[in-house]
Amino acid sequence: MKITGAHDFNDFEVARRNNIPLIVLMDKKARMISTPENNVPERYHGKDRFKAREMVLQEIEELGFYRGKEDKIIAQPFGDRSNVVIEPMLTEQWYVNAAEMAKPAIAAVEKGDTVFVPKNWDKTYYEWMRNIQPWCISRQLWWGHQIPAWYAPTISADRQHGQHVTLECFVDFDEASACEQARQRFSISSSYGPNLRVEIASSRVEAEQAMLDAIQKHTGIIKIWRDEDVLDTWFSSALWPFSTLGWPEETSILKRHYKTDVLVTGFDIIFFWVARMMMMGLHFRQEVPFHTVYIHALVRDEHGQKMSKSKGNVIDPLDLIDEFGADALRFTLAAMAAQGRDIKLAKSRVEGYRNFGTKLWNAARFAEMNGVKRDFNYDPVAARVTVNRWIAGEASRTRNAVTKAIEEHRYNEAAGALYQFVWNVYCDWYVELIKPILGGTDEAAKKETQASAAWVLDQILVLLHPFMPFVTEELWQQTAVREHWLMEADWPSYKGLGHAKADAEIEWVIKIISEIRSVRAEMNISGGLKIPCVLVGANKDSRRVASAWENEIIRLARLSSISFEDRVPKASAQIVLGEATVALPLEGVIDFATETARLKKELERIEKESAAIAGRLGNPGFVAKAPEEVLAETRERKTELDVQKTKTAEALKRLG
Repeated sequence: MKITGAHDFNDFEVARRNNIPLIVLMDKKARMISTPENNVPERYHGKDRFKAREMVLQEIEELGFYRGKEDKIIAQPFGDRSNVVIEPMLTEQWYVNAAEMAKPAIAAVEKGDTVFVPKNWDKTYYEWMRNIQPWCISRQLWWGHQIPAWYAPTISADRQHGQHVTLECFVDFDEASACEQARQRFSISSSYGPNLRVEIASSRVEAEQAMLDAIQKHTGIIKIWRDEDVLDTWFSSALWPFSTLGWPEETSILKRHYKTDVLVTGFDIIFFWVARMMMMGLHFRQEVPFHTVYIHALVRDEHGQKMSKSKGNVIDPLDLIDEFGADALRFTLAAMAAQGRDIKLAKSRVEGYRNFGTKLWNAARFAEMNGVKRDFNYDPVAARVTVNRWIAGEASRTRNAVTKAIEEHRYNEAAGALYQFVWNVYCDWYVELIKPILGGTDEAAKKETQASAAWVLDQILVLLHPFMPFVTEELWQQTAVREHWLMEADWPSYKGLGHAKADAEIEWVIKIISEIRSVRAEMNISGGLKIPCVLVGANKDSRRVASAWENEIIRLARLSSISFEDRVPKASAQIVLGEATVALPLEGVIDFATETARLKKELERIEKESAAIAGRLGNPGFVAKAPEEVLAETRERKTELDVQKTKTAEALKRLG
């Protein structure tokens, strides 16, 4: 049985456990070397490893010991640049006792001093840290932080062996400190003189000559040279949380900013970087380097495939920025960054959020064209116009939702809340509902509404700024004379906003308009055709709201009139709205029999497709064998069909 402890990781462990000598058989160019210690025959000396193997095989055949060969697939490392087989080789390196340093880093996560988001990633952290090996931190490269270790030769001689050179090592922060260490070490010997001076040598040869001169000629000068190796990149990176703040000096910014806050990174470097920053931070600063580690999702293509040049599905973010803008891409990634799920990125999604930015810009233009200007004395709590009371409450609720989502690192929920508020609430409803006020003759209501619209727009810019910094900063500067940049603005905090009566009134208006629009779409009623609306069984409050907002409801729902009756007119589509029934008489507008048949046929189609998909998802074989992206698409389609089924069934029910 062969045990080559100097050239195989498993053999190395076996050799250590059994006190087998670790003998080097090759040089750094993978050529065989013959020495008295390693028993490599002289004829192999200098031969390339592959050539030596051929020679060994040939000799085995010549000796009659050859029994045949067998092809086997083995895990074999190759150089990523040279594409040649990498041979393990025992060399002298610098190591860190990682197992010892890992103990406080493990305990810190167990105690909650540092928290992983999503929580499940702490399992990956523990797996690495609890099975950690000694960490080799030296590299034979031309770049990097040079290892802060200096060597001095000590030379002794005896009659039997002649001169013998050993090395003493001095590790310190800088050359001056290392020189002082060496001076103190060698000053105790009378061989070097009382006024010993230590200098830096450029090589070992120079240092050894200086040592001989100091001993033989009493020059009073010895020289030390620095280790040529550099630190592992991850070692240098592990110092980042405090080395960037002036460490090892106790600077004011180090005291202020360490520990840092939230680390945002990918799962693939939890061990390489996160764990090592934890170890270094606790070792050098006795405190964790950050309180939270947020593990972001991977960005894949729209089908869930990992991006690859060979597949031709790589999306260059710079191309997306050129086409749609940085804000659109940034908001897209935030909106899709659900915890524990990868991002399926498609250009259509980025384009959609570019349109969102355009929507915001157009809202600001509408405000400017209608005399909406920021009044810094405006107090939304004191608003008297119902729609202004409502929008202030909506802004407050949105602020709370966004703040909570950000604090919990649910950035998709924060982005979703902002999208809903900006597009649906502010642009689609508030702007539409205030148009009559802005164009009306009630100057007090008009002035308040202008101030309200400007105030809400400011809140939007502040809340949206972390997600779309460029367009929001531009609008911030253009919509008022400011004392500071938007990036310097305080996060909003509100008190006393929200008016239950105003909220209920505007929600009733929005609901009736939305429901009528849905019926029109379901029944394929032309947008240009105005239809009557009859409220049946409406109480006093509903009648009051309907009357107060009659013009807006008629305009936005494309109605010819609103009336109140005790009975539902025949041939009407019906909508339940609280205690009332909203009836839309459609006799002569649609063919009820034809429309009913159409909706039934559509419902049958949806149910058939939904059942087929449910069957596939209920098949263990399909679920086990189907690619993850196929499963995800199938489940999404099932959800879409369920929504379509509900809407179609509701449409049928309205036809009676």
